[in-house]
Amino acid sequence: MKICTLLLFSFLGLGLAVPIERPTPKKEAEPPPPPEQPDTGLYYDRYLREVIDVLETDGHFREKLQAANADDIKSGKLSKELDFVSHHVRTKLDELKRQEVSRLRMLIKAKMDATMEENVQIDHMSLLKQFEHLDPQNQHTFEARDLELLIQAATKDLENYDAARHEEFKRYEMMKEHERREYLKSLDEEKRKMEEAHFEEMKKKHKEHPKVNVPGSIDQLKEVWEETDGLDPNEFNPKTFFKLHDTNGDGVLDEQELEALFTKELEKVYDPKNEEDDMVEMEEERLRMREHVMKNVDANHDRLVTLDEFLKSTERKEFNEADGWETVDETQVYTEEELRKFEQELSAQETALNQRAEELRKEHEQLQQQQIELDAQKKEYQQAVMQMEQKKAQQTGAEAAAGPNGELKFQPEAPHAESEHAKPVEEQPKLAEQQQKSDVHPAAPGEADGHPAGQKEPEVPHSQGQDQQAHPGQP
Repeated sequence: MKICTLLLFSFLGLGLAVPIERPTPKKEAEPPPPPEQPDTGLYYDRYLREVIDVLETDGHFREKLQAANADDIKSGKLSKELDFVSHHVRTKLDELKRQEVSRLRMLIKAKMDATMEENVQIDHMSLLKQFEHLDPQNQHTFEARDLELLIQAATKDLENYDAARHEEFKRYEMMKEHERREYLKSLDEEKRKMEEAHFEEMKKKHKEHPKVNVPGSIDQLKEVWEETDGLDPNEFNPKTFFKLHDTNGDGVLDEQELEALFTKELEKVYDPKNEEDDMVEMEEERLRMREHVMKNVDANHDRLVTLDEFLKSTERKEFNEADGWETVDETQVYTEEELRKFEQELSAQETALNQRAEELRKEHEQLQQQQIELDAQKKEYQQAVMQMEQKKAQQTGAEAAAGPNGELKFQPEAPHAESEHAKPVEEQPKLAEQQQKSDVHPAAPGEADGHPAGQKEPEVPHSQGQDQQAHPGQP
């Protein structure tokens, strides 16, 4: 208890002491977080990134990865190094694979639920074989075979991904033109001319921009060197430039690092605040610029630019090209024949949708009619049930009024309801005599009815009074 008291007073003393001003230590500037990598578009993009991040935490594997070339990676030679990573890393990779298998199973089940009947047995083993980025035979541990399949699948899918993006952009442009033409058809002549004039004005305004340098040329790189890096363009050094823009320090320029170099060129043409600038076209422009550089610089086609490849590209004649870059709006994305076929596809799809809508409408009407018939049947059944209940109640009342052998049962009348004719004959003269006395001697107040006050006269049936008036002298 004494120790607790001393501690309490010591804390109070600290709290009441005169504060001493001390210089606050300067916080060291925290390094900016690494830029978020854009999505590759692969359906297993997250799994791919997580596996790479875990593998890079192992020092041995990271050294082998930096020393390996593209051929070693593509051939699967690097995957053999997986046997030498730490147990902690292998455990994390096993967990990542189990999560990926579970995710794929959920995708398969969702697809089957949408296309198949219920209570259908699903062979997950055979369905998992359609996914090429992992080994379906082993669903619990991450092995060298899994890494090899993941690298091969990513390489192949990324090569096809750019082509798919170009096709998607072409369809986007054709849809935009189709909708514009359909809108013009809905206008009268005067408004149509005004709309076409506005369209031509926007096209002309979009083309009013500074010269766009060829991606990867000396002019384009010097512009980045001066405006982004803040260095003297007369002191441009390709090797220094490469190291400045190798943001993750892995010794190569990947696709995202290359695309970051084109931002200045894209800003010359596209502004999200301008009506005439389409941001979807800007992303297509970025993709075309990256493909142009990869085609001229990436010698081994591994989608990575090494320092040696970059330096060799600066020695080529094309590096000093002074011609400008043709933007998307200056190139023919599609032909009139392709647009015509596209519109035919849209028309066929619209017809199919209308037919389906008509079928659904008829089905809806049939269901409504069936509902009306069901409601009518329900009403008839309810009426029949009510009639049966009424008949049953009547039968129950009739059985209660009959005897055990079916004879009728009569209820005895109340005593005050007995007829005077049912009384004995000797009592009738007395009644007549009392009637005569009441006529001669009126009753006192309260006894006018022939009875003492407070005493009620017995009720006389109506038939008896009529008999007395008809035969007053009859005893």
